[in-house]
Amino acid sequence: MNNLDKFNRLVDALQDLPTIGKKSATRLAYFMVMDDSYVGLKISHAIEDALGSLKKCTKCGGMSEDELCAICCDERRDDTLLCIVENAKDILLLEENGLFDGRYFVLEALDEFSISHLVEVANNGITEVVFAITPSIANDALILYIEDKLSALDISFTKIAQGVPTGVSLENIDLLSLTRALEDRVRV
Repeated sequence: MNNLDKFNRLVDALQDLPTIGKKSATRLAYFMVMDDSYVGLKISHAIEDALGSLKKCTKCGGMSEDELCAICCDERRDDTLLCIVENAKDILLLEENGLFDGRYFVLEALDEFSISHLVEVANNGITEVVFAITPSIANDALILYIEDKLSALDISFTKIAQGVPTGVSLENIDLLSLTRALEDRVRV
């Protein structure tokens, strides 16, 4: 029997990706190796380029190829609105659909550095903080904590409203529900 260790390692690597099971990983690996090796090479080069050049924006925490992302450099954005999201992927979702025209802040970790950076960002003319985070009891506590840390500033707080069920991440929400949730955000 032929040795397929390299093929099996490729299948295993693909299986490490979210939502990819053994069957899908095997189909993808077979396609890249046997049906269209150009696609496999194109993917491998794109991954290598992305890993070598993408980093976090030093201001908002979003994805960037430079120190500051295109959103933080865009002077047409509303500097009075700050949308707090859980990860950079959420920014991509909101931007892809043109749902928000303010600034962003990715709150991946609740540590002293992140909070002090958030206070610094909010202290630069922000009048409204929009929480676009997955509704949950833990995140409600997070919202209260952040409100407390920003209480010295004259800022109103809102969170995305209807259409976002508790415990469901933004990437799993349909566009209409997400649009309405942002448009109908409520005071916190």
